[in-house]
Amino acid sequence: MTDPAPHVLTLVADPDAAPLTPALLARVREAVSGGPPDVLAPGEAADILLPRAPPGPSQPDPLRATLDRARAALEGAPIDVLALPATGRRKRLLIADMDSTIVTGETLDELADFAGLKAEIAAITARSMNGEIDFAAALRERVGMLKGLDIAALEATWARVRLSPGAAELVATMRAHGAVTALVSGGFTFFTGRVAARVGFDLHRSNVLEHDGAVLTGTVAEPILDRDAKRATLRALRAEHGLAPAETLAVGDGANDLAMLREAGLGIAFHAKPVVAAEARARVDHTGLRALLFAQGYRAGEIVAGAGDG
Repeated sequence: MTDPAPHVLTLVADPDAAPLTPALLARVREAVSGGPPDVLAPGEAADILLPRAPPGPSQPDPLRATLDRARAALEGAPIDVLALPATGRRKRLLIADMDSTIVTGETLDELADFAGLKAEIAAITARSMNGEIDFAAALRERVGMLKGLDIAALEATWARVRLSPGAAELVATMRAHGAVTALVSGGFTFFTGRVAARVGFDLHRSNVLEHDGAVLTGTVAEPILDRDAKRATLRALRAEHGLAPAETLAVGDGANDLAMLREAGLGIAFHAKPVVAAEARARVDHTGLRALLFAQGYRAGEIVAGAGDG
């Protein structure tokens, strides 16, 4: 039976590094038998309406096959490709991970640098984010290694934090169009509170890093905000605001984000760890967080500048 829901292929490029040229768009359009390109931002983003095609025995997932053909047509160009429903694109709830998503690095790893333990703790972080070890256990282990660290290291770490390109634009634009935005992290309230204020999130949820007023105690308050808590937060906010599942967007990079990515109407893996990229139905590998706006059909002229970008 033919799928009654039309889909659109959205291509996003870094116009300074590898612009989306008319010739490239024509090549992709031919590869997917799509409609004429609808340019969302010259050189940066465009939509191609996909034909409605029924799945067959040798092609049980036509969208996956379409993505494969589009990426092959790009011939290795660093351009992101997403295949999404053409209707209901603009979401009314954004749930975003913080570390390596809204900000460029891992705040716990940077904090560990002030204890001379960055390499050791970063190795545990990498295994946790790729789903090789339990998130909560890994968090307790890493925090325990920081026992006795002067709390001044928190401010020093905050001074190193940098936003991912497009983070503030993403939040500002979605809020300007009526969406609720939430920063939900397995990191710590010390950082999520500051990032939320800088970027403009409506709210933030994360873990509490415990200290005695002078040094870290090596403990984190229970219960730990883990993958299940991230999904539960999405569900709770969806219910609170009376939203349908299809009206929600989640973005993250690590294994502890997978549950909320699956739960969201649109779950996007952002520069994700291999286990997450392999499972995600939509992913952004090359460009910044503006790609999430183009995925929702926003045009360049509709994007609101965020005060926190830079």
